[in-house]
Amino acid sequence: MPYLHNYRLFISHAWRYSEGYIRAVRFLNDANHFSWTNYSVPESKAFQGLTGPQLGEQLKAQIRPVQCVVILAGMYVSHSGWIQYEIDFAKSLGKPILGIVPWGAERTPKAVQDAATLMVNWNSSSIVSGIRTVTP
Repeated sequence: MPYLHNYRLFISHAWRYSEGYIRAVRFLNDANHFSWTNYSVPESKAFQGLTGPQLGEQLKAQIRPVQCVVILAGMYVSHSGWIQYEIDFAKSLGKPILGIVPWGAERTPKAVQDAATLMVNWNSSSIVSGIRTVTP
C-alpha cells in the first residue's frame, strides 16, 4: 500500500454546538486513503474554568503544530469572537485555512470567505480534496 501523508488539522468548533464538528470528524475518519491527526479538543475533554486569556493560549497551543485550520463557516455567526481569534492566529503563522460552506446554505459569512485559502462544500470528498490542495 502506498504511503499516506498524515495531515495535522485543527477544526474550529464550539463545544455547546458540536454537531457540525462531530460530522466533519466523521467525514475525515471515513474518507478512503486519508490519514489525519485531530489537534482540536473535543467536547468530552473540554477545558473547564479557564479565563478568556487562558482559553486563548490553549487555542494557540492547538493551532501551532497543525498544517491546516478548518473553519465550519456556519458556526461563524454565533461564535465569531473565538473563530476570528483562531483565524487571526492561524494567519499570523501562515497556516492555510480551509472554509467549509454550511450544507444547504445560501450565504457564507464574508469573514470566513475572506480568510479562507479555499472554500469547499460540505461533503467528505470536497473537504479531503481541499485539505490536500491547501496543505504543503
